[in-house]
Amino acid sequence: MSFLTLDGIEAFYGPSQALFGVNLSLAEGEVCALMGRNGMGKSSTIKVICRLLKHSAGHLAFDGQDMAAVPPHKAARAGLGLVPEGRRCFPNLTVRENLIAAARPGHWDFDQVARLFPRLAERQDQSAASLSGGEQQMLSIGRALMTNPRLLLLDEATEGLAPVVRQEIWAAVRQLKSSTGMTILVVDKSLAELRQVADSAVILERGATVWSGAMAQVTPAVADQFLGV
Repeated sequence: MSFLTLDGIEAFYGPSQALFGVNLSLAEGEVCALMGRNGMGKSSTIKVICRLLKHSAGHLAFDGQDMAAVPPHKAARAGLGLVPEGRRCFPNLTVRENLIAAARPGHWDFDQVARLFPRLAERQDQSAASLSGGEQQMLSIGRALMTNPRLLLLDEATEGLAPVVRQEIWAAVRQLKSSTGMTILVVDKSLAELRQVADSAVILERGATVWSGAMAQVTPAVADQFLGV
């Protein structure tokens, strides 16, 4: 049985339709890359999974549970951990306060997050507003991990970051895969980095799934057809 299933998902923002038929299947322990050009529905799909956007048609299930009537806070309790686009840390709280704000019992606690991102331990008493963009992104990932999710959703986690910081983020994602076997759905534009971590890929175009398969099957021809400018 699929751990996460989206079948024919459609969704609207008011009168404007954003998703026209998204299909995605993710096994437990799998890392899946959700790809597509800008504006093709990737973030909207993430919002539907986390119940921040209701779907109007199709079927969404997480670990066998129909998620149609599940509100966002119960989706989080079910084990969905979101690292949103734009980081969205609590600026007036310290690093430690940001991390413990949504903490739930489990493997991931402050010490474990500090091992993954030592810089957060060094800055634990600083306000989130005083951190660099890269440090805020580490904090956003750490905060999601502190909920001890069963599925981690990374929405453009390296967007706009300096190359050296991006490499730190990708190293952390690879570590999550190799050391914890965490199930991850990752949205990003870097094919080279995604190839190092993702097992499978789903490509969206105009709000619909147009390609899915193993990450190794994302050939230059596929990338040029669906991801090129």
